[in-house]
Amino acid sequence: MIREQLRIGGMTCVNCQNKIQRGLSGTSGVQYAAVSWQRGTATVTYDPDKVSRRQIRQKIEKLGYEVLPDGQADGTELVRTVSLLVIVISLFVLLQRFGVLNLLVPSQLADSTMGYGMLFVVGLLTSVHCVAMCGGIHLSQCLPRQEGDGASVPAFLPSLLYNAGRVVSYTAVGFVLGLLGMLLGGGSGAGVPVLLQGILKLIAGAIMVVMGLNLLGVFPWLRRLPLHLPGALTKKLGQEKAAVRQPFLVGLLNGLMPCGPLQSMQILALGSGSPLVGALSMLLFSLGTVPLMLGLGTAVSVLGKRFAKAVTSVGAVLVTVMGLAMLSQGGSLSGWLLPDRLLFWTIALAVVGTAASVPVSKTAYRLAATAAALALVVVAGVALQHLDRSSSGSGNSNAAAADGVQVVDGVQLVDSTLVPGQYPTITVQAGLPVRWTINAPAGSVNGCNYRAIIQEYGIEHDFTEGENVIEFTPSTAGTYPYSCWMGMIRGSIIVTD
Repeated sequence: MIREQLRIGGMTCVNCQNKIQRGLSGTSGVQYAAVSWQRGTATVTYDPDKVSRRQIRQKIEKLGYEVLPDGQADGTELVRTVSLLVIVISLFVLLQRFGVLNLLVPSQLADSTMGYGMLFVVGLLTSVHCVAMCGGIHLSQCLPRQEGDGASVPAFLPSLLYNAGRVVSYTAVGFVLGLLGMLLGGGSGAGVPVLLQGILKLIAGAIMVVMGLNLLGVFPWLRRLPLHLPGALTKKLGQEKAAVRQPFLVGLLNGLMPCGPLQSMQILALGSGSPLVGALSMLLFSLGTVPLMLGLGTAVSVLGKRFAKAVTSVGAVLVTVMGLAMLSQGGSLSGWLLPDRLLFWTIALAVVGTAASVPVSKTAYRLAATAAALALVVVAGVALQHLDRSSSGSGNSNAAAADGVQVVDGVQLVDSTLVPGQYPTITVQAGLPVRWTINAPAGSVNGCNYRAIIQEYGIEHDFTEGENVIEFTPSTAGTYPYSCWMGMIRGSIIVTD
């Protein structure tokens, strides 16, 4: 008997591990096979008189994977890792800089004057925004997956299950809100609290980033994070069944994600004062969002059957970028992670992760490279903190005059204009009350920017066309970012001494 450990390339999830292990275990001459997705290896004990190493390699390749060369890596994987990270970070910066997601926010929200048919039409129009906001989550459920030995599920099934979960979730939320409205006699506010929205987006974003990086095959140590069902549970349920059901469960959770059109529907359901009306309204709206979302998921699944590696790579990059965008939104809503800090930490973790992946023969060298990268990150973080403190000092003292701030009777008067894709940045002085007048021209208010969240001063302001007045008193110098209630559109309040 010969016992060998092979390095396997192309595994993207625990399903891949199970598929290879089943395939090898069913091969004549193989006495024992243990595959580890986390380590990227397959340990095989076989009888060389019955099966050769070449035949084992061919079996693995027939299953859709590859046996990597023995010995130390030559640096090719490191170059690939760096290239992919540069692509991901560059796309994320472009996405944030040009506000691509903001351009897809629908200008028309659902309201109580609309009939059921119109609510379905609003859902159809909103589906473009759904693809932008939740497309990364949807895509992660529809990317090519290995299911069993040669078996596969229909191309449309993952997308269908995901969208079915969304429809069920939206309808259930509509029923609950309608019931609540009936008990309370109606109301005007609904939806998930802002802080909880931020936490949900942070969690979803982190999972999407880890999932995307694992699909790309970079940073093997990330595979150790338990983002799949525990082994004992998946064995009990059956791995194939668990994998098929997962998109439906993800779709159910999607009903709690913040979204401008969805928020307006929640308000409408609450105000209806009827659980049946609320549920029906949300059902028709959600059905309107299905066609485009279902088509996207099905197209990805179909393409994945012909171009599995290419679709998986492109999809994994998009999942990672959308995950970073969701982290940015969650950080803005919760106040725990500002967008500029997110970019810094993204680059910092990419540097540390790359250093930990340097192809050297001795572990001590890799640890030294990782420690050096960590030290560099710490120094850069301290320098960035110092620059932030400096920028909130006298360096900003001329900005107030540039903004045209006037002080009348001890009150700072600030005038700004609202535009659809961004919030104004203003500079004011600490210790003096501020009366901030924001003019919203016709067409400037949309489903995302209509509500501004200023965490520092505990302000939630709903914009209407015309003049909007926000009043607060800044006490401490610094730069205080604020955002729309979805965390997508941002501005800053700069306070000087």
